[in-house]
Amino acid sequence: MAVTIGTNSGFVTVAPTADPAGTNLNQDAQVLVSKDTSPATAAKIIEVGWYADNATEAANYRIGLFAADGTVVPGEAGTRLFQTDLTAKGTDAGWKVVTVDWDIDPETPYWSAISLGDTATTTNINYNPNSGAGGIDRVGGTGGDIAATWSGGAILDTTAASAVYLVWEAAAAGGTTPVGPTLLTLGAG
Repeated sequence: MAVTIGTNSGFVTVAPTADPAGTNLNQDAQVLVSKDTSPATAAKIIEVGWYADNATEAANYRIGLFAADGTVVPGEAGTRLFQTDLTAKGTDAGWKVVTVDWDIDPETPYWSAISLGDTATTTNINYNPNSGAGGIDRVGGTGGDIAATWSGGAILDTTAASAVYLVWEAAAAGGTTPVGPTLLTLGAG
């Protein structure tokens, strides 16, 4: 398996469970952003996650979401829209998951972000440098708050995808239309 947008990267309908078996990238004390476009019916992100490829010391992380309104490079990450609470990574390898409730727009480019604190042994995230879509960029970080505005500069790779996923759901189906007051005409009778 590889890191593939729509399967174990970017917007997905089902959270991945298998090892993405991608190329390792050092995530220690880094903030990494990855680009993907929300599906045509997407209205909300309900879960986010990332893949820690190896067992390391404990550290904290946050996952965030940026608008693609960057000013350094058009279409790059710009304004942070959401971030998770500070979450403990644990010491094991595998998917690290957080439940969220983030409203989004359909057919809109977004940049997901993962910020991890430093570990003595390198913590790797998986990525695919040849996914043919997406894009990644990264800057130094502490695992604390993700900056309110992305400052990464030029995009590192315009064809890469990272093992950061966003489970989305569509807007609720039509529902019922509220019924207003009814006018009655009373006739003589």
